[in-house]
Amino acid sequence: MNVACLTSGGKDSLYACYIAIQYGWNIKCLISVFPKKLSWMYHMENIHLMPLIAKAMKLPLIARKSEANKEEELEDLKKLIKKANVEGIISGAIASEYQRTRIEKICHELEVKSFTPIWHKKQDMLLKDLIDADFNIIITAVASMGFDKKWLGRRIDERSYNDLKKLEKKYGINIAGEGGEYETFVLDCPLYKKRIEIIDAEIKWDGHRGIYEIKKAKLTNKLSI
Repeated sequence: MNVACLTSGGKDSLYACYIAIQYGWNIKCLISVFPKKLSWMYHMENIHLMPLIAKAMKLPLIARKSEANKEEELEDLKKLIKKANVEGIISGAIASEYQRTRIEKICHELEVKSFTPIWHKKQDMLLKDLIDADFNIIITAVASMGFDKKWLGRRIDERSYNDLKKLEKKYGINIAGEGGEYETFVLDCPLYKKRIEIIDAEIKWDGHRGIYEIKKAKLTNKLSI
């Protein structure tokens, strides 16, 4: 089956894409919407690096900018899915009915199947699976109690997983960031032919929330063991 992966470069969408490959599906291309402002549907943080991710995966990227108004952003996605000319769309929705139902509505209109491989997956297990699958993930935005400036740019590994579990217990955060507590970016994973190396980044912190903005990055060969 030929499918396209809807992604912004974060952990959930790329892991869903990874699972789709395990099913034996062919990832024909990546689809990204670049919102011009805060959106309920799409992530903004470091979305400008999607062309680099596409190169790392050696896949075509179909993308367009969006004003991010509620109706227009859905129409923008619909145009991209239609252009992709695939049988199915992969998305990384875990618990957001808002995102899942709108993607399914568009796919239904276009007679394309919608797949959400990690839907309602136990979220602490999801993080464990990502770590075990050698996903090199960094946190690129935080917006919740318990997070401070030191979390920005931090890698999600066993140590940070344990710290997230502590924040979950103390503050009731969603450990996978599904409630908007944090956003991520994937520097390397089994899907990439080359890894992404950050050359320049800036931390923006207002005392309560912050962003790790990647200013410049490049592709480099994977480290051999």
